[in-house]
Amino acid sequence: MGDRRSRRDFLKAVAAGTAMTPTILRAQAPSAAQRVSANDRIRLAAIGAGIRGQQDVRSALKTSGIELVAVADVYEGRLTLAKELWGAHLFTTRDYREVLSRPDVDAVVVAAPDHWHMPMTIDAMKAGKDVYVEKPMVQQLDEGARVIEAARQTGRVLQVGSQHPSSIVYAKARELFRAGAIGELNLVEAWINRNSPTGAWQYSIPPDASPQTIDWDRFLGRAPKRPFDPIRAFRWRNYREYGTGIPGDLFVHLFTAIHFVLDASGPTRAIASGGLRHWHDGRDVPDVMLAMYDYPKTSSHPAFTVSLKVNFAEGAGDNTTFRFVGPDGVLTIGDNTVTLSRRPPAKEPGETSETFAKATQQEFLKEYRAKYPDVPELRPRSDEMFNAPQRYNSTDDHFRNFFEAMRTRRPVVEDAVFGLRAAGPALLANESYFENRAMRWDPDKMVRLKADSTAEDHR
Repeated sequence: MGDRRSRRDFLKAVAAGTAMTPTILRAQAPSAAQRVSANDRIRLAAIGAGIRGQQDVRSALKTSGIELVAVADVYEGRLTLAKELWGAHLFTTRDYREVLSRPDVDAVVVAAPDHWHMPMTIDAMKAGKDVYVEKPMVQQLDEGARVIEAARQTGRVLQVGSQHPSSIVYAKARELFRAGAIGELNLVEAWINRNSPTGAWQYSIPPDASPQTIDWDRFLGRAPKRPFDPIRAFRWRNYREYGTGIPGDLFVHLFTAIHFVLDASGPTRAIASGGLRHWHDGRDVPDVMLAMYDYPKTSSHPAFTVSLKVNFAEGAGDNTTFRFVGPDGVLTIGDNTVTLSRRPPAKEPGETSETFAKATQQEFLKEYRAKYPDVPELRPRSDEMFNAPQRYNSTDDHFRNFFEAMRTRRPVVEDAVFGLRAAGPALLANESYFENRAMRWDPDKMVRLKADSTAEDHR
């Protein structure tokens, strides 16, 4: 926790500001390293030009001095669209290795299906390219060490694309937590709920999808060989062979934020539950998933519990929320807003003397009221809100930080180690669900422990 003096000063400020107007958070201005001339350019390539790949390119190009020079995708229609969006001069190919062989490519965005993240990322670093890889960094737990080692050996900048560590919103939550705003943490609750076909990965299938327009063998890669299936090609998140289900797509976002706010390395124990409750469309991963994690005591926080939830048929609609809970307050993050809620504790402990004999009740109440006078009490609740500017997009800031790291060669926050510490616990939820048992994890060594291993006591 932060030092006690800082905490006392902070709580006094909150008490004084109960009725204050919400504070608007402001993103920092670009640093000198980011303000570059037009000819000081970073030449970027996208590997994977689907929904997220296109979003990434749009965010990347908002940083000055960035030029998109190449795009790789197994579907010909996306290569055509890339030229329509960003210029006929683009080099396009179905084979990502042709992009990596080009000397005019300085960095790549890896936004391919999850089963390609590890091989493409390692190949890119070995080819001398800096890498922005979408989450999860890996599809399988044992791939993480290989990515970490490749980053170490090559010295390339690797940033994982779960954008919360670059967000002014989560930075504010981190500041408040470090100042002791909620007291000693005991629970974190987080959820991402959706209620739409596209939110549940029912992506559109183009009418021209065929073996002629899609390089099916290249899509499959190391996955089991299957006959051509456009549903698997465009809705790959629904299948374990190519994706990582709810944990790899969404739990990993939750872990990224939690670990950043708390300076946490990860849990020691995980258990998950869920099932296919609504989307009976042939997918082999759940559409509702819940997981519980035990985090050990460290120098920066006490032991605490994390509860995660995702529901793809949430009748209330889409929402993402985090609650960091302590005895002195609750930090809530949602809709680009941080809210600190505090309610002063009662001035008396309460009593249950009605269960005593009447004479004993009278004797007890006489002593109790002498100590706690029976005076009506108003207990004001103080809420302090911090809002990001309208239309704030943390992905834009995440790319700016990536490009600044490229120019300065300074480390990024969400590097390969951070990426595995977010992906590891997420993927443990899949293992727990499909194996129907609790899983143990070493957050420092970032390895799965045997079922009969004794992890650090989480109580």
